[in-house]
Amino acid sequence: MSNQLDSGRPETLAHAPLGRDSAYPERYDAGLLYPIPRAANRLPLGIEDGALPFVGEDEWHAFEMSWLNGRGKPVVAVARFRLPASSPCLIESKSWKLYLNSFNQTRFSDRDMVITTLEADLAGAAGAPVSVELLDLDDETLTPQRLPGECLDELDIDVSDYTPSIEHLIVGTEVVEETLYSHLLKSNCPVTGQPDWGSILIRYRGPKLDREALLRYLIGYRQHQDFHEHCVEHIFCDLMARAKPERLLVLARYVRRGGLDISPWRGTPGEQPPAPLRLARQ
Repeated sequence: MSNQLDSGRPETLAHAPLGRDSAYPERYDAGLLYPIPRAANRLPLGIEDGALPFVGEDEWHAFEMSWLNGRGKPVVAVARFRLPASSPCLIESKSWKLYLNSFNQTRFSDRDMVITTLEADLAGAAGAPVSVELLDLDDETLTPQRLPGECLDELDIDVSDYTPSIEHLIVGTEVVEETLYSHLLKSNCPVTGQPDWGSILIRYRGPKLDREALLRYLIGYRQHQDFHEHCVEHIFCDLMARAKPERLLVLARYVRRGGLDISPWRGTPGEQPPAPLRLARQ
């Protein structure tokens, strides 16, 4: 984003609710949703609208979803949303939370009406269709699971740089196909500076990545300020530029904040993420 506020915030966040005191709504209000264009954060990575180098989605879970049925009785659920990476806008997380809270004292005749309302409002803000599921609290897909692949976290490495640097990545000549993950991902909110904790999975076929170097690179996001979605896109672009794999999937599963967790994934065309899963910290 070319113009910056005096505080250092991007101009498009000038009126966002994130980082501000907000009154929680008593009644349904779709106008609470605050879209943020993706394009400005993608330009520094060389990504242009209409020429995305990846496919992907942003998967959100809302664990504080509730509304009233036609007789005024509360209903609770966990909502799962899938927002396409190709959408012109992402939706600022606090505005999404405030919007969902506006359902709390609003009557809906049935679950289908809730889903239809959510899909229409979120698609209007994102500029693309958004998938919505309402899950019962004992739905088996909400049971904590483990990421597939091999964990990098026991590697004994020295780390002194906590900013992202493609120079940390080291690539060999052997072509491999493997899935690696780490629970040491941390970035910071670009508005409030609050820590965002997460786990990250990398699945690829291509020149072998040096594992110690890869872990050092991922730890480099520890003091980086950016949205979850842009961190994943940054990692994807760096890996593609450095290793040039035939196939690549980068998936992050961030710890929830304010009842919402975000799990973006980006992949080369044809890639699909693992089946929906939750980690213990989520």
